[in-house]
Amino acid sequence: METTREKARRMSQEETIDALNKLLEKNYDAENGYRTAIKDADDSRLKNYFVGQAAARSQNATELDKAIRDLNGQPAEKGSTTAAAHRMWMDIKTAFTGNDDEAILEECIRGDEAAVADYEEVLEKSDYLGGAQPVLEYQLSGIKNTLNNIKTMEDVI
Repeated sequence: METTREKARRMSQEETIDALNKLLEKNYDAENGYRTAIKDADDSRLKNYFVGQAAARSQNATELDKAIRDLNGQPAEKGSTTAAAHRMWMDIKTAFTGNDDEAILEECIRGDEAAVADYEEVLEKSDYLGGAQPVLEYQLSGIKNTLNNIKTMEDVI
């Protein structure tokens, strides 16, 4: 029979795995979003920047995958269906409006703002994150930096 302490530990581990999987899906979504932005952007500097951001999100996903496996969890294998639907909507929108770099940047901002909110929500409950917390804090810092860079690019474009 499971003791109260064992149950609490199991619940904490399950909460951590669930939270990390949510962020893993968010990074898969962001990587796919940046890959779409590479395809749709006209400006070569933007394309190059988006290549770097797709790679950064792929690295985040790899780190989260490892953290989940370290907890004996099963990592998510793909992004969310909501993000897939959003990318499809963006493809339809760009078909009608053209691949406007400013619109692409606005969508990147929207996606990164949502990612920041998700990371902050998970980090607020840091009592159950254990060794994953420093990884999440580092990744959040990178996403915030990206968000600031994209906002600056939007002002320039």
